[in-house]
Amino acid sequence: MKSLKADSAATQKDSSQVAGLIAATGHSLPEQPRALERARALAEPLIGDQLLDTGENTLDHAQAVAEILQMIGGSEAMQAASYLVYACEHLNKPQEVIAKSFGENFAALAMETTKLVQVERQARQAQAGAAAGGRTAASPAAQTENVRKMLLAFSRDLRVVLLRLASRLQTLRYFAASKKVMPQAMAQESLQVFSQLANRLGIWEIKWEMEDLAFRFLEPDTYRQVARLLDEKRIGREAHVAQLRAGLQQELQAHGITATVQGRPKHIYSIVKKMRGKSLPFDQVFDIRALRVVVPSVADCYGVLSWVHSRFVPVPQEFDDYIARPKANGYQSLHTVVRDQDGQPVEIQIRTQSMHDHAEHGVAAHWAYKEAGIKGYSGVSASSEYDAKIAVLRQLLAWERDLSGSAAVPDGTGVRAALDDRIYVLTPDAAIVELPQGATTVDFAYSVHSSLGHRCRGARLDGVMVPLNTPLKNGQTVEVIAAKEGGPSRDWLNAELGFLVSHRARAKVRAWFNALAQHETIARGREAVEKLLQREGKTALKLDDLAVRLGFKSADELFELVGKDEFSLHTIETLLRPAEAHPSEDDMLALKRQRLAERSQGNATKGDVLVVGIDSLLTQLAKCCRPAPPDEIRGFVTRGKGVSIHRADCSNFHELMVRNGERVIDVAWGKPKTQGATVYPVEVAVQAQDRQGLLRDISEVFTKEKMNVIGVQTQSVKGTAWMTFTVEVTDAARLAKVLAIVREVGGVQSARRR
Repeated sequence: MKSLKADSAATQKDSSQVAGLIAATGHSLPEQPRALERARALAEPLIGDQLLDTGENTLDHAQAVAEILQMIGGSEAMQAASYLVYACEHLNKPQEVIAKSFGENFAALAMETTKLVQVERQARQAQAGAAAGGRTAASPAAQTENVRKMLLAFSRDLRVVLLRLASRLQTLRYFAASKKVMPQAMAQESLQVFSQLANRLGIWEIKWEMEDLAFRFLEPDTYRQVARLLDEKRIGREAHVAQLRAGLQQELQAHGITATVQGRPKHIYSIVKKMRGKSLPFDQVFDIRALRVVVPSVADCYGVLSWVHSRFVPVPQEFDDYIARPKANGYQSLHTVVRDQDGQPVEIQIRTQSMHDHAEHGVAAHWAYKEAGIKGYSGVSASSEYDAKIAVLRQLLAWERDLSGSAAVPDGTGVRAALDDRIYVLTPDAAIVELPQGATTVDFAYSVHSSLGHRCRGARLDGVMVPLNTPLKNGQTVEVIAAKEGGPSRDWLNAELGFLVSHRARAKVRAWFNALAQHETIARGREAVEKLLQREGKTALKLDDLAVRLGFKSADELFELVGKDEFSLHTIETLLRPAEAHPSEDDMLALKRQRLAERSQGNATKGDVLVVGIDSLLTQLAKCCRPAPPDEIRGFVTRGKGVSIHRADCSNFHELMVRNGERVIDVAWGKPKTQGATVYPVEVAVQAQDRQGLLRDISEVFTKEKMNVIGVQTQSVKGTAWMTFTVEVTDAARLAKVLAIVREVGGVQSARRR
């Protein structure tokens, strides 16, 4: 612990940088007289004898967090908040009590931080409970990812993140001081999530100490070994580095180069990382002895480099120019390794003051602080408070990408949107679910499982029943109440009712209704085909074989088209019935003579259909195309059912003509005995945007135009209504005028004869 504190104290840090970081998010706490003293006085009776789940006294923990915040430049108001956070859980109405004594800003911070603490604790307890009960617990990697998501979810208020960073550092210190064994998952979180977040925000005091302490618990043997190696030669190494630093500074000044030369403290975890990354033994980690040279300009950087290489012996392949080629996070510096007069390797970093500020303080070096006025800190200022917020958010997103490997997020306003467009909620088992901002309990159910979404009938948020369209908030625990079976409601697709926000959930609901409509269509088609096979006495025929003979891959494909009235049953009849023998040439000549004789006597009629030359044949209107005057028509001689009358443009008729062209005959409409006495059923297809009252409005058009509707079929798919009306007409030409009126009905996209 002594070496850690010494290293931490040796790290150069302008505490006002982090104080500015706290203000940069636009949530600065108002300073109040004796805020720290008053906050402790409020909290002490409540938490003085309470213990955290780690075993640490709650009041001691809160006090230590306040001291860490003070170390990194936190204001007295921020230190006071550390007590209020832990007092929240022991107050009946914490929001009201804290707001009354300290103001709404303090209350909001305390409540938000308390919520994050509770979520973290709940996740740890669920993990421990699963392990104790023999159930499958989340993997360490999954648990680490959950903690990252929780921190990111609450990172819109950076004060919350800083309080949690300080709290985690104190927890590490507590386990180290008490010599207790820290849970591996917590140590892993500290190393892989909390320390990396501190690194991204430029809070180096917390970063270095947290890394070393977490590593101490994860790999105690390696930690002790490296610590012993460092301690064995510490006095000689520090004296040698001090001598080198003083000599180098004097020589640079003698050559007219203004420079500040500093020694660099080394941290155990960073040494181990370098040893493992480069496969080096301890003695060959060059920057155990390290100096840093800070100069006014970039030109001075290269001037110092030239002088150092002429003064000492450079080590080949140990030079990096991060000024010409900065690292992805913006880090700039010259790195070189040289050997001194004794042949000992020494790493030297050379950089300007602004590069040093960025390397030491991260984005804090570029933030504008209200307290600093126009000039800002270190001569650097942002153009506005908004730019300062964006700088913070960029680093949070970069930290998220580091851990998740996701693609970059655009700069500017897209940065804010990238953090504001999602929330994180918990299942009853403390699993974390990521959802878009504004998501509802139905969105949550579908994100867990499609079946749960379909059967969702109610929900509880933190134990309280709520409507299904209630928007969720970060950190809430969501419990779905589901039926044993059933499906979604069509109301869920109505955007105005606000049941669904997630595109994924919407797609699943639409897919369910599409599958339902398809299932009903297939069932309707199967019923029609099976009835036909019964009439034809072909019930032994396998349906799949029939479908293949008709050119389909499966029976369901055939049933679907038949159910949609897009494939005629007459085609199946034609396939099932044996072909009749072709008449002889003499019979054909006799038939032609008969037709010529009948034509000379005039055209005879059968009902309203005139069959040229064959008056005695039975006639019927084909159901596939439903012809009506004055449609151009053709006749097809069937087996046992007379002549079937089709529209000339009927696709089924063209199929029949190709297969049995000799059965096609010419037909024409005859004149009815009484004007308007005969009506013909005609099918009309209407496509429209689905809405309430649509069917009523279209039906009223047919009623006003005195057209009798004898059948209606409707189906809604993805917000589009498909309607088939069967209407009786005396004249198909008049139907075209009526359809033009139907197209003017609100929402109607097309109206045509089928």
